[in-house]
Amino acid sequence: MTLVVSSVSDAACARSAALEVLLERDPRAKAEAARALYARVIAHAAACLPSIEIVEPSGLPGRPERPLLVEPRLLQRRSMQSAEGRAVLLHALAHIEFNAINLALDAVWRFAGMPEAFYVDWLKVAAEEAHHFSLLTARLAEFGHAYGDFAAHDGLWDMCERTRGDVLARMALVPRTLEARGLDASPPIRARLVQAGDEASAAILDVILRDEIGHVLIGNRWFRHLCERDALDPHPTYVRLAEQYRAPKLRGPFNFDARREAGFDEAELAALAQHDSGVSQRAE
Repeated sequence: MTLVVSSVSDAACARSAALEVLLERDPRAKAEAARALYARVIAHAAACLPSIEIVEPSGLPGRPERPLLVEPRLLQRRSMQSAEGRAVLLHALAHIEFNAINLALDAVWRFAGMPEAFYVDWLKVAAEEAHHFSLLTARLAEFGHAYGDFAAHDGLWDMCERTRGDVLARMALVPRTLEARGLDASPPIRARLVQAGDEASAAILDVILRDEIGHVLIGNRWFRHLCERDALDPHPTYVRLAEQYRAPKLRGPFNFDARREAGFDEAELAALAQHDSGVSQRAE
């Protein structure tokens, strides 16, 4: 039996609570609430009810008036050799993590009928993304800045909107595509921070990369679960969904070790290696 509720307050379950956290506009309050909600769930003080269908409210996602959201091409790039340049980078990473909190919470409340472990997994992701956001904003404060001081873009939430009606597409294109790109981007960014003498910021990237491997692994697990449930071949299904939902084109260099640890199979990694080789040859 499926129970349809009309608002977030109509059902006393962690999925409804996740929607309440998603609606929260204050970034610090959202981060604290996401971590607290996951703690309640693992302490068995709250439960996820898969059968509940929640009517979507207006105002998603809850976010502050700043940062100003602009097209990615309008964002300024600055050298990481300067403190201001590193502050801009930390702000961009904090914005990614803030959006990642929202993405994980959205998966919890939106997609009814999944196994209870699905919701617990994504609440865990939301809590860890909240921890990353807190680490980055604390470090940003040491540079004399706060979240919202610089412009940002809305690419992550845009894909969330596109896949709002399709849990299979969400699993394919958010954790396995957008978040997996973070696995590739992390090592060169970390190297540039170390080169600039910013070991403290580099250490935060180490924490993020460790956790993001787990997040992508969760995405891979549920993507394959859904493919198996619906008797779909994961490889052509991913290609079809990437085309259908206009996912960003994959570009190397790829972090093959991290991707392997995050659950990509050898056929997928071989395809990425071939793609990476083709791009390199065209660039020569």
